[in-house]
Amino acid sequence: MLVLVPADTDIDDAAPASPPTPDATRDAASAATDALLLRVAGGDQRAFAELYDLIAPRMLGLVRHVLKDHAQSEEVLQEVLLEVWQTASRFDPNKGRAVTWMLTMAHRRAIDRVRSAQSSRDRDVKIGIRDLDREYDQVAERAEIRIEHERVATALNKLTDLQRQAVELAYYGGYSHSEVSTMLGVPMGTVKTRLRDGMIRLREELGVAS
Repeated sequence: MLVLVPADTDIDDAAPASPPTPDATRDAASAATDALLLRVAGGDQRAFAELYDLIAPRMLGLVRHVLKDHAQSEEVLQEVLLEVWQTASRFDPNKGRAVTWMLTMAHRRAIDRVRSAQSSRDRDVKIGIRDLDREYDQVAERAEIRIEHERVATALNKLTDLQRQAVELAYYGGYSHSEVSTMLGVPMGTVKTRLRDGMIRLREELGVAS
C-alpha cells in the first residue's frame, strides 16, 4: 500500500525513533549514580536514601560472594554504606564511575573481613600447637608472614588503580573475567589486558621469574 507523506514533513522525523542501546542505557544509569553520590558528598540525606536503595542489593550480592555468610555480609554492607556516606567527598568522577568506586570499596571491606577471620583461625591453631609444647619459633614465623604480606601490599600499590581493581577482584575475590567485566563496566578484552599488565608488574616488583 502506498503511504503518502505530506510535503512539509521531514522523512527522518516521520521514522520511528530507535530504542536506546544497552551501552547507552548503562551509561545513563552510571551517570545518574555519579550525580547521586556527588549530592551525598554535599550532605544530601535524601540522595543517600536513593543511593542506598539503588546500590545496596548489588553490593550485598558482591559481599556475599566473598564471605558466603549472610549475617556477616549484612554487617559488612552497613559498614561500607556508612563509609560511603562519610567519604563521598573523595569520589572523583573524572577518575571513574561511582558504581565502580563503591563496589571496589565493598570488595576490599569483604576481603579484610576474610583476612581477619583467617588471622583469628591461624592464631587459634598456633595457640593449640603451643599448648602441645611443640618447639618452633613463633616470632620468626610471624615476622616472615608480616614481611611477605607487606611485600605484596607494596607491590599492589605500584599498579595503576585500574590494574589493581582487576587483580584484586579476579585473584583475591575469585571472580571470573566475565564477572569482573560486569562489575567494572568494561569490555572483557579490557579486563584481560589489565590483568595481564598488572600480573607482569607484580612479578617484576616481587622479583618472581616469568
